[in-house]
Amino acid sequence: MVAELVETWVAGWAASRRTPPPVEMPWGFYIAVADNRDEVGRHVLPEADELRVRSAAASVTVPRTWMKMPIEPETVEPWLSPGWVVAYEETGHLMVTDLMVTDPAGPEGYTVTLETSGAVVFARVLDAAGEQAAQGQMAMLGDVSVMDRVRTEDAHRRRGLGRFVMRTLTDHALNEGAGLGVLGATDAGRALYETLGWKKHATMAECVYQP
Repeated sequence: MVAELVETWVAGWAASRRTPPPVEMPWGFYIAVADNRDEVGRHVLPEADELRVRSAAASVTVPRTWMKMPIEPETVEPWLSPGWVVAYEETGHLMVTDLMVTDPAGPEGYTVTLETSGAVVFARVLDAAGEQAAQGQMAMLGDVSVMDRVRTEDAHRRRGLGRFVMRTLTDHALNEGAGLGVLGATDAGRALYETLGWKKHATMAECVYQP
């Protein structure tokens, strides 16, 4: 179950970020990442055991290559070859929900716009002056939506805009025929998503090659 959810998340993340399609590898997938000074690409392992992790790590020779996998970071650390570091601060959470209608209503003074480009839907919340206050996006994969890049500008925090973005995207996904939602959350994001009914299915450990 978790492995299938990770595969779905990989496909949605790549679509949302407009990267080349994930390339199948013996241990999972590889996604090339362009125009990012912190990352040249990432390996994603739907299943994380010692053999898979060691094989993926040994295949990497380019610094700033990352690995992401459903496992606790303390477990994976002893399996890494020299040059690899567990990025504890980047370790996140694979979360899932059955989508339900929310009928979102934004705080007074804010409006939301939706724009679709291919399989990706972008939500932007604007303040009364027309400046962006919050944003989010999702990739539509048939009956699954993969949420991504939900963020509120510092000056507009604690006003419920993150929830407004998520509810807006959720209702749009339902209207497009999706019934399941998947996302990868940070610690801070997890707290928000849990209030909206999302459930954690796995810890997603993250490692980076920086010899």
